[in-house]
Amino acid sequence: MDKSREEELSQIKSKIIKINIIGYPGLILLGLGFYGLFGAKGDAFHPMLNDMKVVYGFIAYGIASVIWEFTQLIPLYRKKEKINNEKNT
Repeated sequence: MDKSREEELSQIKSKIIKINIIGYPGLILLGLGFYGLFGAKGDAFHPMLNDMKVVYGFIAYGIASVIWEFTQLIPLYRKKEKINNEKNT
């Protein structure tokens, strides 16, 4: 494999890592929102998770974050796969 493909793969991997780091708090908020909605039943480990407005906000932000993350990652994974397939042929 030539240097340009290696560099491009390296850049793609670093972008994937950055997007995952940016999207991680959204996943945490989504999990906390689902915990507050389904698991806490009014007795959450933090009082904020007993407020349904906050819980729905966490879920909404989490879903938006996950959607953004997937819209950014899917083209990168496709590009990475295309480069890997070119390398094998």
